[in-house]
Amino acid sequence: MDLWLQATVWMGLAFLASLISIRLGISVAMVEIFVGALGGNFLGVHPTPWINALAAVGSVVLTFLAGAEVEPAVLKQRWKESLSIGFVSFLLPFLAAMAYAYYVAGWNLAGAKIAGIALSTTSVAIVYAVMVETGLNQTELGKIILAACFITDLGTVAALGVLFAHYNLWLLAFALALAIVLPLLAPLSRKVFAALADRVSEPETKFFFLVLFGLGALAVKANSEAVLPAYLVGLVVATVLAGQKQFVRRLRGLAFAFLTPFYFLKAGALVSFKALWAGLGLVVILLAVKMAAKLVGVWPLTAAFCFGKNDGVYTTLLMSTGLTFGTISALFGLTHGYIDQQQYSVLVTVVILSGVIPTLIAQAFFNPEVKKEQIPAVGTAPVEEALPPRASEGGK
Repeated sequence: MDLWLQATVWMGLAFLASLISIRLGISVAMVEIFVGALGGNFLGVHPTPWINALAAVGSVVLTFLAGAEVEPAVLKQRWKESLSIGFVSFLLPFLAAMAYAYYVAGWNLAGAKIAGIALSTTSVAIVYAVMVETGLNQTELGKIILAACFITDLGTVAALGVLFAHYNLWLLAFALALAIVLPLLAPLSRKVFAALADRVSEPETKFFFLVLFGLGALAVKANSEAVLPAYLVGLVVATVLAGQKQFVRRLRGLAFAFLTPFYFLKAGALVSFKALWAGLGLVVILLAVKMAAKLVGVWPLTAAFCFGKNDGVYTTLLMSTGLTFGTISALFGLTHGYIDQQQYSVLVTVVILSGVIPTLIAQAFFNPEVKKEQIPAVGTAPVEEALPPRASEGGK
């Protein structure tokens, strides 16, 4: 199959996924994974080197946008709630899933680590979409949930980097580059926007790509993942991008129209239905392990911080979701040989189900009532001042 015919098939699948997503009202990323799986199992669609390259860039840009959605003001004002819920939301599912995969399912240690990382995640994409749809992104509860999601996914990305990195000079060079670049990024980004914004050649976009690609190259040399520095870069420049609405819209448009479809379609195309059927029982068990661990870790903390019963259950369910970083972790394990195709198929299916089931339950039975005339408070301590809405609207 020549390049243009391949491109036509893959973009046709991406367009089909968008239509289905709009029709059903669910995350386009989920639909792209499902459509990619159908293409891989029934149409003979398989990734090629150029598709792998676009998918890799898509995952990095997506992760950068995820980090840029976090509001540092919320992390500062509600750091106890955000840090506690986010950290426990990562740690307990990571340990539980890794322990089950290693001691019960009989996976090797590296594969068990991948399972723990993939199932420790929370889907910022799904949670943010739900927040915007319901108006909760303008409330204190919604902002705390989003901040906690960031902490959870930061733990996931950090674990992927720490547990599988090569501890050599490349890792030292990567750490030094982060230590030098990250503190300078925010002021440098402001200067770039002030001097170069609104040009036809999009120099500000190329600047961020340069930073992401350079740090990503060092991360890969250290046997880590390029998404790790991308997430940190997004967080560092979040306050800068809050005032650059048009830039964020253009970058998101580029990502979702051309880059991320290749990533999610590829993730789906690598799922084997035959292997999945053989491991169907394990899918159910690992999904139960993840959701039980999230419940045990998150729900008591919501009670301790006086969220209220309904808001506590709602928060716990949304923190149980998973999608982007779960598939990134599973795909990392498959491409590096830490897990086989059956294990990959099982993990991706669990990740997708964890994105759908908790969200449906939360929205159907525990959706908080949002009053337009006031912003509801969580706990007893009020927010000192109203926080401005993010510059972007839509999930990652």
